[in-house]
Amino acid sequence: MTQEGCLRVGQPAPDFSATAVVDLEFKTIKLSDYRGKYVVLFFYPLDFTFVCPTEITAFSDRYEAFSQLNTEILGVSCDSEFSHLAWIQTDRKSGGLGDLNYPLVSDFKKEISTAYNVLDPDAGVALRGLFIIDKDGVVQHSTINNLAFGRNVDETLRTLQAIQYVQEHPDEVCPAGWQPGERTMKPDPVASKEYFAAI
Repeated sequence: MTQEGCLRVGQPAPDFSATAVVDLEFKTIKLSDYRGKYVVLFFYPLDFTFVCPTEITAFSDRYEAFSQLNTEILGVSCDSEFSHLAWIQTDRKSGGLGDLNYPLVSDFKKEISTAYNVLDPDAGVALRGLFIIDKDGVVQHSTINNLAFGRNVDETLRTLQAIQYVQEHPDEVCPAGWQPGERTMKPDPVASKEYFAAI
C-alpha cells in the first residue's frame, strides 16, 4: 500500500468498508463509493468527549459550503455505531451532536485509523487526523493534531478550494494564505515575478 506503512500525500487513499450512522440509520459505506467527489475524511478520538463535538458540529454547520464544492465529509472514530447513534441523539446543549449532515463512521476494529496511520496505540484511539482526498481517490492534504486541540473548519475549506483551483489550473500555484479570487502565480522563475511585482 505505502512505503513502510506511512501514508503520504500524492498516494491513493486506503479504501475501506464500514458501518456508519447516516440520517439516524446504520448503513455500510465505502470510501470508493465517493469516487468522483472530493472527500474530507477526519478522525477524532472518542464520542461523548469535549473537543470532539466542537469539531464535528462545526463541520456539520458548514456542510453546505463543502457540498457546493462537490465534497463529502466523513467523520471517523474507534467507537461503535451504537455509540455514534446515541451521541447524535443527544442534544447539543447536553454535550451531544444533534442531527448531523454527514456520515459518522465506526472504526471499532481500528483498521481505518491504522491504515491512515493516526491510531495512538497506547491510548487506543485515533489522533485528530484530517485528509482531503480528491475525486480520483488520491490524498492531496493531511494534518494530524494531538488529542488536546481541535482543527479549523474554515482552513480546511480554504485548503480544499486551493486544491481544486490548482487541479483545474495546472499551470498555476497558490501562494500562502491564498483565498478564492486572489492572485495566483506561475511556477516559473521568470513568470513568477509578475506575482511578486503585483504584491
